[in-house]
Amino acid sequence: MIGTGYLLITALVWATIIALSWGLSKYLKKVYKNEKTFLDKLLNPFENVIYRILGIDRDKGMDWKEYFLSLFMFSVFTVAISFIVLTFQGMLPLNPMKFHGMSWSLAFNTAMSISSNTNLQHYNGGSTLSYLGQMVGIQFLQFTSAASGIAVAVAIFRGFAGKRGGDRNLGNFYTDMVRTMTRVLLPLTLLLSLILIGLGVPQSLSGYSLVRTLSGSFELIKVGPVSSLVSIMQLGTNGGGYYGANSAYPFQNPNPLTNYIELGAMMLIPTSMLFLFGLMLDKKGEGRTILIASYGLYAIDLAIALIPNTGLGPGMETRFGGFSPVLYTVTTTAFTTGSVNTALAAMHPLVILAAFLGMMIQATPGGAGVGAMYMLMYVMITVFIVGLMAGRTPEYLGAKISAKDVELAIVAFLSHPIIILVPTVLAYALGAVHAIGLGNGPVGFTEILYEYTSAAANNGSDFLGSSGNTVFFNVSTGIVMWAGRFIPILIMLAISGRMYDKKRSPEVALRTDDLIFPAILIFSIIILAVLTFFPFLAVGPILMHLEGIGNAL
Repeated sequence: MIGTGYLLITALVWATIIALSWGLSKYLKKVYKNEKTFLDKLLNPFENVIYRILGIDRDKGMDWKEYFLSLFMFSVFTVAISFIVLTFQGMLPLNPMKFHGMSWSLAFNTAMSISSNTNLQHYNGGSTLSYLGQMVGIQFLQFTSAASGIAVAVAIFRGFAGKRGGDRNLGNFYTDMVRTMTRVLLPLTLLLSLILIGLGVPQSLSGYSLVRTLSGSFELIKVGPVSSLVSIMQLGTNGGGYYGANSAYPFQNPNPLTNYIELGAMMLIPTSMLFLFGLMLDKKGEGRTILIASYGLYAIDLAIALIPNTGLGPGMETRFGGFSPVLYTVTTTAFTTGSVNTALAAMHPLVILAAFLGMMIQATPGGAGVGAMYMLMYVMITVFIVGLMAGRTPEYLGAKISAKDVELAIVAFLSHPIIILVPTVLAYALGAVHAIGLGNGPVGFTEILYEYTSAAANNGSDFLGSSGNTVFFNVSTGIVMWAGRFIPILIMLAISGRMYDKKRSPEVALRTDDLIFPAILIFSIIILAVLTFFPFLAVGPILMHLEGIGNAL
């Protein structure tokens, strides 16, 4: 049974993160509005060198097309770097374990995964990747992919704020990237890394050691740059992990304190972005609206997961108790991070159902930057629906919402189920599912649907693990991860570009900054998600749950 102590722990985590996120959002506003911060004297000269080397005009504004093209080409460049390092790591330095390079399909999948902020792992990192592979092929892209998501959200916020004094359209992608890396992600990662090192997470380049245990057997101690990877993977909602077992591995998550610190780290930046939206608009109530809606959906997910009372099951995390992995699983999918502290196969079907909802909605609150982007997509659709019901021209932030704006938002929404369901069907039609030993029942269907849902949501948690290391799943999920990343970003940048040029009226037809609209927004999102995905969830985790009840009777 779930006691009040567990609920108090959840409330304490939420309260702590919301308080920290509010403070961080005020700092982020200064960073992205180019206001003075305490890091200016240290970082301005360093950033100016970067701009000169790369030939970047930091003051040149970009429209939405230029911003997206810069993002896409930069991402292609990072994929190329990661692919080369992972493929040829056997011939490169910092490989004291003498690991061979990855196959082309696995390197392709991994590069597409990390560059899209997904971190789906069809490999066992601790047994596959050299130190150079971990640091350049993985950690470097974890910084860039997280920074690009945050930068895109900031550009979209500028578009929704409209033309303001000093604004240059949606901003400059490269300037936003550099400032996000130097002023946000690097300081936070350094601080969290030091905390985790102090709590027992290893950070070294000394190679693995073979030791004799007290029982007389031998054990290979796998250490490396673990703390730094864990820090950026959580803060940047990248997910994945240094080890194949992820945060269920004791070196990556050694005690209850690190467990809750890692859990809170994945919540920090996505929550702060919700506050930042209101601050950049100079309308704190608008940020509060999407914060309430996001956490309301998160609470619904958690309530669904807690229905079976989180009793311990086979393979469940026993170090931290039955409640901890449920909270962690719901959080990691609600924030589309993907790191896990237990095996998904050990979870109750209703916990998996809650995980599906987080990944299918993607705004509960979603990943770093893109979660707020998705919430604005839902706001546009909801405002249009409410406007039609009230017989008024739909408006948001004083700007009239045209049919074209809503068409784009609906296309962005519908792209998600298409990206998920088409490859799911192909996996069955081409026999790829049976090739890895999965059947046609609800369990096998759930695992395959979860694979592509996780890939499309840029979440990265999955059932398959290294068993998904086939050419079909490597290539198909690689394509899905990039489609799930860049199609919605392209459309939302287009919407923000349209919003930027709209005239604003001081009179507001529909209040979106009160306590009523978040309830309407939550209801609208649930209806949209249920209508779209329920038939597929019904033959997956829901059927698994019903079969379990039938067997128990």
